[in-house]
Amino acid sequence: MADGMQITSLKGQVSEEEWNARVDLAAMYRLTALYGWTDMIFTHISHRVPGPEHHFLINPFGMHFDEITASSLVKIDLEGNIVQESPYSVNAAGFTIHSALHANSELANVVMHVHTIDGVGVSAQEEGLLPITQHALQVIHDLAYHDYEGIALDHDERERIVADIGDKTMLILRNHGTLTVGETAAACFLRMYYLEKACSMQVAALSGGRENVKMLGQEVQDVVKSQFSTPTVNLVSTVLAWPGLLRQLDRELPGYDA
Repeated sequence: MADGMQITSLKGQVSEEEWNARVDLAAMYRLTALYGWTDMIFTHISHRVPGPEHHFLINPFGMHFDEITASSLVKIDLEGNIVQESPYSVNAAGFTIHSALHANSELANVVMHVHTIDGVGVSAQEEGLLPITQHALQVIHDLAYHDYEGIALDHDERERIVADIGDKTMLILRNHGTLTVGETAAACFLRMYYLEKACSMQVAALSGGRENVKMLGQEVQDVVKSQFSTPTVNLVSTVLAWPGLLRQLDRELPGYDA
């Protein structure tokens, strides 16, 4: 049950693989609320359902992120159509960006998009993310940009999003927000953590004036790139960070796995 809402458990009603994906995604929604990255009921995190069908899990539209459970997530297809009976609706328009990435990259099992104050703030800066902190250097080599085209309702924009992100796993949607993808929920969430932290540090640094900020050179950027590779992210996130995050949820926002 999600905070006063009666929800029928789907545990045992779906495959074990789908249930595990549901639990991981529900955990991501709750963690997003816990870390203060929500925009009320807006923005999305989506997870590919394991199996041959092109089906995905996404939040029920209108439910706050700290209410979401594994059983309340809605299963949809690439066009945002609901493919499994559910009492909830979805914001199909909000799936435009996600569907583009899910359909075109095997790395994008999980797609996360948020509108935080600092993330949007950096997205509105001409230079984007600057190489001024360790956190920035951990993501900047794997970061791409996509220009703002209005609210993401036009399916034609999907091709441009795919072209812009290329082989990267992080995207700044200019004047809009931040986005990460991952093979697992753990990797996707950890990337967002570092990207958002880097944005917050940049906003703080620039408060003292752009002329006072020390840039880090290409040589040290290359060193950090080699130290923070995709295998490193996957290992650290899955083995160390994710179990700790789930323990934090069990203490502070339990019930996501219902």
